[in-house]
Amino acid sequence: MDMIDNIFGTNIEPETRQARHRASHSGVRHLMRREPLDPLPGQPITLHLTTGGTVPYDAAVCRYTTDGSDPNSPTATVLELEPGPAEWDDPGWGFVRGWTVDLPPQPAQTLLRYRLSARRADTGAWEAADPSTEAENNGLTNALWVDDDPPPAWAREALVYHIFLDRFNPGAGRAWQQPSSLSGFFGGALRGVTEKLDYIQSLGFDTLWLSPFFKSNSHHGYNASDYYTVEPRLGTNDELKELVHQAHQRGLRLVLDFVANHWSKEHPTFQEAQRDPASPYRDWYTWKHWPDDYGMYFHVKELPRVNLDHPPARVYMIEAARHWLREGFDGFRLDHANGPSPDKQVNPDCWIFAEIIHTPEKLRRYAGIFDGTLDFILARALRETFALERMSLAEFENTLQSQDAFFPPDFMRPAFLDNHDMSRFLYLCGNNKEKLKLAALLIYTLPGTPIVYNGAEAGVSQERPMQQGSRYIFEEARLPMRWDTGADAALMDFFRRLAGLRRAHPALVHGRRRLLHLDASTRTYAYLRDDGNERLVTAVNAGAAACSLSLSGTGLRSAVDLLNGRPVEARDEALLIHLPPHGCALLG
Repeated sequence: MDMIDNIFGTNIEPETRQARHRASHSGVRHLMRREPLDPLPGQPITLHLTTGGTVPYDAAVCRYTTDGSDPNSPTATVLELEPGPAEWDDPGWGFVRGWTVDLPPQPAQTLLRYRLSARRADTGAWEAADPSTEAENNGLTNALWVDDDPPPAWAREALVYHIFLDRFNPGAGRAWQQPSSLSGFFGGALRGVTEKLDYIQSLGFDTLWLSPFFKSNSHHGYNASDYYTVEPRLGTNDELKELVHQAHQRGLRLVLDFVANHWSKEHPTFQEAQRDPASPYRDWYTWKHWPDDYGMYFHVKELPRVNLDHPPARVYMIEAARHWLREGFDGFRLDHANGPSPDKQVNPDCWIFAEIIHTPEKLRRYAGIFDGTLDFILARALRETFALERMSLAEFENTLQSQDAFFPPDFMRPAFLDNHDMSRFLYLCGNNKEKLKLAALLIYTLPGTPIVYNGAEAGVSQERPMQQGSRYIFEEARLPMRWDTGADAALMDFFRRLAGLRRAHPALVHGRRRLLHLDASTRTYAYLRDDGNERLVTAVNAGAAACSLSLSGTGLRSAVDLLNGRPVEARDEALLIHLPPHGCALLG
């Protein structure tokens, strides 16, 4: 099956990569380059800038504030950058010059906001770094939260269940609605989640990630028109309070899918900004030509982008997030987090992870801004290796090793197989549930916090590919949950066992990982997790034929297959494990 798996869109295509490289090496570029990535109190901070292309630049400055105010304000501190040597950029066929500035150390709980710009030697005009494509010479305002604030400990040990509300459960004994298309409303509701908390907890999950529940005219909710009111189709604010209360009573935490980049054109502030040229809300948006040509999310007219460099808009967004923390939410998944300018003011026990579908180089620069980012690189590797079988095991292992060496140790990378915006893993592997089990074992035994998209555990798949001609239909991966005999009880039990094993064995959360075995000819693979107190071995057979693995160097004289409840034969200081086609085991 020649399946298209379009996770990164055109970003992965050579032409797009070349265009992105040229853009990042021309003009005035900061691109969030700094040392250290996550500054501690008392540490100096070095910022890096580059200038390139055909324009000469003869000076550069940094404007910054330490009270969270706009760095363009008259009270901002201004520092000149030191010019450095020029380097030749072969792909761009031109010189790129580096500039640096050292910001003084800051005390704990300092919100540092800054902007960089460079002066053109030919005209004397100042150009802001990282200009927006939607407003001429409108550079990016950067923010850093200076504190010793690692991700909350509970987040590393969490097992997350991702709930797409309209497709999860109608509740109150109601049946699914039958819309005329997949973009219609199926009738999932907040009450339906509350009724299924026992089910969710029985699978071992302790954290719920809820899709947006704000007032919206879509089934997905990513186009909110009110950040304080629950969409009536999904329930009421009181029913949300009851869900939060019931979840916390069971020891479950809640993560809110929060969209900080854009909202619906029906939002009252945008409606007023379009009607009245003197409206104070006009600066909440970027306009090419008022009132109908404005900055949008991916050119979607329905979704105007919010100008979070404008202080009142930024305050509004932060206050909305704070409101939901006060209402009992424990964290945020930030949708399209590379869209707005970064900022950070949060409860230290709040977990913030971001959706950024981009290169690892860009993701790493969000260290210190977010607790981490969803691991789309790993998701692609899992799908290409074990579902589509287009990536070799050597490439897969290289991805794991390289990412561990590339990202800071405290930067979390939650692991997942699929979500509501990509084809179901089960569909990609031709509905082979053994392949799904194998990949699920990996996300439960690799270091990243596991996230499971609702339905994966019950065998929910899709009927058609997302790519249909020139159209990409996300809704294909959003079929409703099965609450009848169509649910796969054996698969649910497998996910339940995975959760129990991760919970019972801290080495799967905190242990170091080491490759033990990789055989391309048999497509067999094994790695060790070791926290100094216990050692566990994940062994998989990604091939279509049964095989036996002899694993040495485990440090285990004897072992049991904890996943399948079978003894493991020990022979000549090696463990011998027999695996069926697309089989897997966890030895300990």
